[in-house]
Amino acid sequence: MNFLETDSETTFMEREQRYGAHNYHPLPVVLEKGKGVFLWDIKGKRYFDFLSAYSAVNQGHCHPRIIGALKTQAEKLTLTSRAFYNNKLGELEAMMSKLFGFDKVLLMNSGVEAVESALKLCRKWAYKVKGIPENKATIIFANENFHGRTISVISASTDDTAKSGFGPFVPGFVHIPYNDLHALETILEADPYIAGFIVEPIQGEAGVIVPDANYLAGVSALCKKYNVLYIADEIQTGIARTGNFLCSYDITAPAHQPDVLILGKALSGGVMPVSAVLANDEVMLTILPGEHGSTFGGNPLACAVALEALQVAIDEDLSGNAQKMGALFRDGLREIAAETGIITTVRGKGLLNAIVIDCPETSDMAWRLCLKFAENGLLTKPTHGNKIRLAPPLAISKEQINESLEIIHKSLKEYAQKL
Repeated sequence: MNFLETDSETTFMEREQRYGAHNYHPLPVVLEKGKGVFLWDIKGKRYFDFLSAYSAVNQGHCHPRIIGALKTQAEKLTLTSRAFYNNKLGELEAMMSKLFGFDKVLLMNSGVEAVESALKLCRKWAYKVKGIPENKATIIFANENFHGRTISVISASTDDTAKSGFGPFVPGFVHIPYNDLHALETILEADPYIAGFIVEPIQGEAGVIVPDANYLAGVSALCKKYNVLYIADEIQTGIARTGNFLCSYDITAPAHQPDVLILGKALSGGVMPVSAVLANDEVMLTILPGEHGSTFGGNPLACAVALEALQVAIDEDLSGNAQKMGALFRDGLREIAAETGIITTVRGKGLLNAIVIDCPETSDMAWRLCLKFAENGLLTKPTHGNKIRLAPPLAISKEQINESLEIIHKSLKEYAQKL
């Protein structure tokens, strides 16, 4: 039976609509190849990738070293389950433990699995170490957070779109404003049953909201003061994206290190799902054999890929390049904003950036601008209505940054002419 009668762009899109769940609204391009900072569609048109699979492809598409590690390991051993030891898991755990400065590492698959694992660890620690009465532990979340899509994680969301129609929700979560140390201390003072505070160092899905310079250090200090776990969700900001290897602390001088660190996305260079939770023994060893697990978590194929993906990020100094290219990119965006009048705000850190479009959040203007960007050879998508995230792979060059800025400038001018 021939399932692929034709290979036209329309057919590929119609097939997804016909046979796939409608839980995404993709831009109307059909991609078939990627290399470095570029993607190509089935017609051979080249695009700059300014979404990077939501920062999973920090090292660039199909990085030869990472793909090489994948191929080599795939021919040896892919999966054992955790019923047995394998020769790759301990190697990755040791590398990550030393690199990030934690006693223990828990390998999972998707980002939200790692968040779920961190929440379970937080509750276990609360009962076994802090001494909170059973079933009384509370975990604090920031408003406008995004940590994933499971029932428990959306229970902690303040986004009606993420929650509508999925209740009843998991109890034990409370909210405070993001970037507000006073609000954090107020709730910590008032409630002795607080177990932890989970927070994104930069809120990505909310529109790349960068907190005050002292915010994360203040979070760390307050959590220590009140014996509460500080949990940093670096699934999107980690692995060099924001101009440092991590956004929440400096791995070479770990002051203000969180108690629990969550990583994912670029941990595998976008090659396969790999995520991790890192913590010291006091936290990690509260969970015993049989209390948590994953068939695929820590599989040898994923470990081989993650080892190489991390080493590539170090060897190629992707943090340094993200810092330099990010500053250049924001300067260029501000010049474009001043000239066109369509952009009201430019913000970001490293190569995690966003522009706010001069229109209501309910407008489709940002979507239509992304269609214009695609027409001119640059791919990205809006986040939260009138905000467009701009986050290319971290190996991007100065020349490529300038070419991307030219595309954005041209697109905005063409769009303005049609208004």
